[in-house]
Amino acid sequence: MIIVDVNLLIYAYDTTCPAHNQARAWLESVLSGDEIVGLPWQSVSAFLRILTYPEISRDRFSMQRAVAIVDQWLTLSHVRMLSPGEGHWAVFRGMLVEGGVRGRLTGDAALAALAIEHGGILYTNDRDFARFPGLRWVNPLQKS
Repeated sequence: MIIVDVNLLIYAYDTTCPAHNQARAWLESVLSGDEIVGLPWQSVSAFLRILTYPEISRDRFSMQRAVAIVDQWLTLSHVRMLSPGEGHWAVFRGMLVEGGVRGRLTGDAALAALAIEHGGILYTNDRDFARFPGLRWVNPLQKS
């Protein structure tokens, strides 16, 4: 399962972002593929918050437009919203402690735990995820 971090979603839709074209091509290929794509609630809510907030996104969207994009993703049969399950706290706690997390990295620990819990690979442009033991992650924008 491909699990998508918010940074890739934002880059794919914010045309002012230097990584826009690369992220857009990557996301389009993932969404047109066959592999299951997991959208964490925290990625979706951050996408909506950031792309509609005028002081953050220079390429600001209306909420209606941003919601329509999420609706479009969810019409695809291989796209799923991901929520924490019964065992989430144990995995999350491990990410917090073993990852040496404090402050702003708490959200990253929750996303790492969700990816592990669902057995997926987190796709992100954020190298902070290297700190989490057992997390499989890939930066699809990194040149080999």
